[in-house]
Amino acid sequence: MPIETLTRRSFMTAAAAFGASLSAPTGLAAPAWAQAAYPTRPVHLIVPYAAGGGTDFFARLVAASMSGTLGQQIVVENRPGAGTQIGAEAAAKAEPDGYTFLLGDTSTYASNKSLYQKLPYDPQKDFAPISLTGRFAIVLLVNTDKLNVNSVQALIDAAKKAPGAIDYASAGVGSPFHLAAELFAQSSGIKLNHVPYKGAGPALQDLAGGQIGMMFVDFATARSQLNLKSIKAIGVCSPGEFYGLPGVPAVAAAVPGFEAWAWQGFSAPAKVSPDIIAKLREAYLKAVNDPAIKQKLIDAGIDPLQSTPQEMAGYVASETTKWEKVIKTAGIRLD
Repeated sequence: MPIETLTRRSFMTAAAAFGASLSAPTGLAAPAWAQAAYPTRPVHLIVPYAAGGGTDFFARLVAASMSGTLGQQIVVENRPGAGTQIGAEAAAKAEPDGYTFLLGDTSTYASNKSLYQKLPYDPQKDFAPISLTGRFAIVLLVNTDKLNVNSVQALIDAAKKAPGAIDYASAGVGSPFHLAAELFAQSSGIKLNHVPYKGAGPALQDLAGGQIGMMFVDFATARSQLNLKSIKAIGVCSPGEFYGLPGVPAVAAAVPGFEAWAWQGFSAPAKVSPDIIAKLREAYLKAVNDPAIKQKLIDAGIDPLQSTPQEMAGYVASETTKWEKVIKTAGIRLD
């Protein structure tokens, strides 16, 4: 199935379920400055992660093209830390003049609200959605020397025979990969033991070394391990087969309805003019629909997305509800 078809199905369904009441605040009256030419100086794109990762790669690739369209440089500004809170707060409190916008992700918009008792920003009130931008396919990896299973169903059966005996690694408490594993355990009625790491890299090292038996991780990161004899991808978290791993079944084949992504999207401070939102979105659409840019994203393991602000608002709301249930059931807190 083409990427575009999967893309539309995923967020259009979510957006329709939440309706117009959750749409972006595009009906706000435009301030007087919105009538002036825009942009007339460099625009800052806040990335709430350190340089060098997948989100940063996406931001810099797309920003270069958007700069050409807008006629002004887009400066990528890395503000990592606190589960994306530092960057998100900076964007939320920036002047709503269109010269600062944010590339947030699942944590920023959906899960942080349940993971933290107090956030320095409101994910749904402090941002004006621009567009969903991309998602990272999540893969279920096992070390078959450590954990002798070759399918998702075999893993479930083994976990039911020994509740809590199977360890799984994650890139950290509350990360999309941790939450994917919790959703998997809750949906399949099993108990697993979480072993959090400070990042996907150290977790993958221990998976490869046999210190841990399984983990959920994004495909882009997992690819470097798939040539190891002991490492096997037994499932993907997309609802159907993922183009990057032909022949690997969806986890949903064994756990009906299971789906998990690490996703991201552009947003601006809440009171930014709808005209400016439209200009930023148009520049993004031109960039992401450039065949060369799209292919570079796909080659990096990123599934490019595009949406209306209203569709993004609906998707954020549906994901917030979904992960809130998982987080509360698992009793996960980060403060």
